[in-house]
Amino acid sequence: MTSGKDDEEFFRQRGFGISIGFGERPALIVIDMLKGFTDPAMPLGADLDRQIEAQKPLIEIAHQRQIPVIFSTVIYEEAEAKDAGLWGVKMKGSLTLAAGSEAVKVDPRLDKKRDDILLVKKYASCFFGTDLVPRLNSRRIDTLIITGCTTSGCVRATAVDAVQNGFRPMVVREAVGDRSVAAHEQSLFDLNAKYADVVSLDETLQYLKTVGHNWPAH
Repeated sequence: MTSGKDDEEFFRQRGFGISIGFGERPALIVIDMLKGFTDPAMPLGADLDRQIEAQKPLIEIAHQRQIPVIFSTVIYEEAEAKDAGLWGVKMKGSLTLAAGSEAVKVDPRLDKKRDDILLVKKYASCFFGTDLVPRLNSRRIDTLIITGCTTSGCVRATAVDAVQNGFRPMVVREAVGDRSVAAHEQSLFDLNAKYADVVSLDETLQYLKTVGHNWPAH
């Protein structure tokens, strides 16, 4: 085991953290930026104002370039969130994510268009129990630009499942957030070491300007 300050060099020497790189056909996913998560007064909420400001230009350029934009939400339809399974037992805040409530609506500060995909899930990963894989495959997507919350939970789970399903997970540092700074930073470190590329907002915006509606038709 290493101390925190030695981790980066130790992992580098062992061959961790090699860049995957952006592919040719991206989709942008905005994970769980719901009122129930973006309102600090809610049981599951946190201050994600800075992350929202980082997500706005990503969503804007994705719309301009006709790059698929996916918003995810968590909705429980059964009484006492019984459809949350054991996760609902572990995390009682799940009770706030009831179908029809304000908590499950995408934060209105984000420009969700009518044609954007709304992915409904019940667990952490956007892949688990959803049709995300066929949605991406039908569009021949090879790169998933990942934003949203929380870094240590749904963002991490989605990034891990993305690479396991053959997609390039690119986690935008400024556009993901968590309730805990320590959990956020450790998760970014671990994701970049083993499962994803943690990239900056600026380099992601520059990349998105080179792809999209100019894809060759084939």
